[in-house]
Amino acid sequence: MRYSRLTQRIAGEGAAAWDIHNRALARRAAGEDITVLSVGDPDFDTPAPIVEGAVASLRAGATHYPDVQGKLALREAIAERYRKRGMDVTPEHLIVVAGAQCGLYAAAQCLLDPDDEVIVPEPSYVTYEAVLQSTGARMVHIPLRGDAGFRLDVADLEAAITPRTKAILLNSPHNPTGQLIDAAAWADIAALCRRHDLWLISDEVYAELIFEGDHVCAASLPDMAERTVVIDSLSKSHAMTGWRLGWVLGPEPLIEHLSHLALCMLYGCPDFIQDAARDALSAPLPELDAMRETYRGRRDAVVAALSDCPSVKVITPAAGMFLMIDIRATGLSSQAFADRLLDEQGVSVLSGEAFGPSAAGFVRLSLTVDAARLDDACRRLARVAEQARAGTLSTIE
Repeated sequence: MRYSRLTQRIAGEGAAAWDIHNRALARRAAGEDITVLSVGDPDFDTPAPIVEGAVASLRAGATHYPDVQGKLALREAIAERYRKRGMDVTPEHLIVVAGAQCGLYAAAQCLLDPDDEVIVPEPSYVTYEAVLQSTGARMVHIPLRGDAGFRLDVADLEAAITPRTKAILLNSPHNPTGQLIDAAAWADIAALCRRHDLWLISDEVYAELIFEGDHVCAASLPDMAERTVVIDSLSKSHAMTGWRLGWVLGPEPLIEHLSHLALCMLYGCPDFIQDAARDALSAPLPELDAMRETYRGRRDAVVAALSDCPSVKVITPAAGMFLMIDIRATGLSSQAFADRLLDEQGVSVLSGEAFGPSAAGFVRLSLTVDAARLDDACRRLARVAEQARAGTLSTIE
């Protein structure tokens, strides 16, 4: 039987990037003691008031068709979140979706046509390529250089613009590197978009997990609200990955198009989940600060644990739940190192090359286990790195 060409556009390297993670999960399910540091799934429980809000909503009968654009009360709560940052946002600028991934896919479908070009810094999140290719558009990579701490150079963005460029897709705080785009760079990016009449798509799902520096919402930049699409969710900030609740912020015509798309796809998010999300955004939740500080502490612990290992170098992230580790001194490729770490030491990380060629020689480690297990994983990682480096040096000698 034959399948559509779409099936080819949504597969490939991005889908294969998860092979090592799936292998780690299979070994753990078989009873092995495996430390899984290859995915950004918080190890925290969703705060109890959010869970209780969902239960109460279910018991009250919120099990019918939802508002396709999202419940007004929830969109008002999201809008208020942006208004507190000084932005002029109303519920009409928002649509609620089943997680940020769904929001990014839907936005791409409503913005892009075949042969459009979208500039994306790499390393980049592994699903971006399939999302953009699903529309027939082409992803144009610009490098984030590891030796420069994976920081964005706006000159690289400008050099990549062609007559076919339709949009720039940015992610700050950044996955996989945890770096931030600073205010000066954002101002330059906005000027580029205005000068070349481009859409700016901004993935901001880690905005609440910043350790140093400040978050800049792309839609808050001068004269950018009508050409900016913000993708966000509660998955990371509120430990709600499995709830699948996110949103798209954009100009009203785009939200109308997205609502039409939702009518023929998911037909809205479940009411009881939306009620829980409203509570998540409206109620004071000290757990959120505690989670962020725990991630900060874990980041600092990994940096300290690997500081005396000459075979690796940690790129300290400013935000998020990941960090990049430079393993080039070992002489191994990123994938070979990740495979050896899992096979010999029972620790799974992702190869940096899964996120793009600029991350060759790096692996991504998730800060999603407790401190003791993370410390043990660092010792195991250092052991593999030192053994590999010793083998490389002996070969050279």
